[in-house]
Amino acid sequence: MVIITLIGERQAKEGIVFVYKGFVSECRECKLKTVCFNLDTGSTYRIKALRGVHHECKIHEDGVRVVEVEKLPVKVGVIQKIALEGSTITFEEIKCRNLGCDLYRLCHPVAVERGSKCKILEVHGEVGCPEGNKVTEVVLG
Repeated sequence: MVIITLIGERQAKEGIVFVYKGFVSECRECKLKTVCFNLDTGSTYRIKALRGVHHECKIHEDGVRVVEVEKLPVKVGVIQKIALEGSTITFEEIKCRNLGCDLYRLCHPVAVERGSKCKILEVHGEVGCPEGNKVTEVVLG
């Protein structure tokens, strides 16, 4: 399925990967807001193709470009008991205060919002958590 959205002209390059951060209040009155804000907050996307349509924008100095994007799967750590391929989960970060842990970004990913609904596409197996948590690496889509 092709996903069409708008992105700042300066960022509009094929292959660019970005994390969608959500609605911008300055855009409340814009006629194009339904196209700009049609992605899942916190999800990671790759620009697949640029389209020839350009629009002026109050936020982006050089305007925005219509682009085709694809949502990228992301690896995360989840509690072992919910790591079931094909299931839909509400993502919760694993409680951990060990900021120096090599697995910290896996358990606290930038590209997945806490409380968001995600589907587990793959289960990769248990990872060794230094804090003793039963953590399994999965791929979310």
